[in-house]
Amino acid sequence: MDFTIRNMLKEDWSDVYLIYRQGMESDLATFTVEELNYEEFDHQRLKQGRFVILDQQKIVGWTSLKKASEIPEYYGVAEVSIYLDQAYQGQGVGTTLLNHLVDYSEKIGFWTLEADILLENQASQHLHEKCGFRLVGKRERLGRDRHGHWRDTVLMERRSKKVGVDQAD
Repeated sequence: MDFTIRNMLKEDWSDVYLIYRQGMESDLATFTVEELNYEEFDHQRLKQGRFVILDQQKIVGWTSLKKASEIPEYYGVAEVSIYLDQAYQGQGVGTTLLNHLVDYSEKIGFWTLEADILLENQASQHLHEKCGFRLVGKRERLGRDRHGHWRDTVLMERRSKKVGVDQAD
């Protein structure tokens, strides 16, 4: 299959939200259970790093970045979100899209990308490992899911070598 990646547009929201909704309903992708509109999404996420991946003209995945902290010294640290249409999982779409986001993030100066992944979501953990993320630790009882059950997450991060963080000062 030949996929195309482009910047996410406001007009993409209905397709993006349908994929996000699949993630909510899987109980593997997010604690979010309430409806989310574009304005809320737009406010929560950085303008940079919003990409969609298309199969022909169909959006089959998306990604975004969130600030990790409001502290200015952390301006180069962001939290990654990546969601794929269930019909396209396991076909290399996620690897293509996440690698694109990683390359882009380094070009605009991010030195650390973080991913907070539900413990049971082995596929997402594997995807992030393939794209250079490493396990930092397990976070127990971080939040409640839509059924009211406490859930654990794993924290993964990717440190950039291109912006000099792994080099001695």
